[in-house]
Amino acid sequence: MRIATYQRGREVGLAFVIDQRLVDVAAVARRKKVKVPGDMIGLIAEVPAAALRTLAGEAEAWVKAGRPSIPVSRAKLLAPIQRPRKNIVCMGRNYAEHAREGGVAPPEVPVFFTKPPTTVIGPEAPVTYHRATQALDYEVELAVVFGRRGRDIPAAKALDYVFGYTVINDVTARDLQRRHQQWFKGKSLDTFAPLGPWIVHRSDIPDPQRLRLVMRVNGEVRQNSTTANMLFSVAQLIETLSAGMTIEPGDIMATGTPEGVGMGFNPPKWLHVGDTVEAEVENIGVLRNHIVAPKPLTTGLGIRD
Repeated sequence: MRIATYQRGREVGLAFVIDQRLVDVAAVARRKKVKVPGDMIGLIAEVPAAALRTLAGEAEAWVKAGRPSIPVSRAKLLAPIQRPRKNIVCMGRNYAEHAREGGVAPPEVPVFFTKPPTTVIGPEAPVTYHRATQALDYEVELAVVFGRRGRDIPAAKALDYVFGYTVINDVTARDLQRRHQQWFKGKSLDTFAPLGPWIVHRSDIPDPQRLRLVMRVNGEVRQNSTTANMLFSVAQLIETLSAGMTIEPGDIMATGTPEGVGMGFNPPKWLHVGDTVEAEVENIGVLRNHIVAPKPLTTGLGIRD
């Protein structure tokens, strides 16, 4: 079961992704005479998995019957969760070879940092090459979307708290990351968290430690690894993260990136304006974005900073 957030005209809706076609969730729900929230966080928090599966089955029948649907290739997909309610929790150095290419030893415990909601953009959206950096980098990662509220969750039950999985590109300003020592600033510039193209329900990914991750820059494969190489599994990360700290439906956790980032090459292979980056996670999909020059920020009063 795949669920996307998409835009049609000025309206934003949710859709099941069936055979590369989008079937509007609200339309299917009306046919079944049920009501569902119109946003992804609401859907995750309020609609039981069994009810979602029933609606997804109806969406499959919808496509087979030739009822209205939209080809994915013609749709405008947005980030599955456009505006997370909290910062995205991220993992640093969760792959040994990535730690080593950065010149440090692999950590003995998970290394957490966060990215604010203002970093989030969707598929095909432009990533801004901000003037604040001269060393723009990429990181393909598996992202976990939580489906239940919980705290002090043991690893053995951790995956029960997952709603599904998506792809995130942890775009990073390496010079800011080094200069400020703590990683928040270098990871948190606007547009630095492309997310998507949709969320795949956990029932379709029973083992998140068996997924291939690939990053391509202008078609060149830069990263090619598997989640089996994580130092700390998804379940272990959830156990550690939730110790004394409440997680809630719609919260997002990125799980770290493997080796092959731009800073790991000699000389470094930084991103440039005009580049196309494609972050791919097996059984989920491809998240494609383009690097663009910065534009003036327009405030709500129409004043440009």
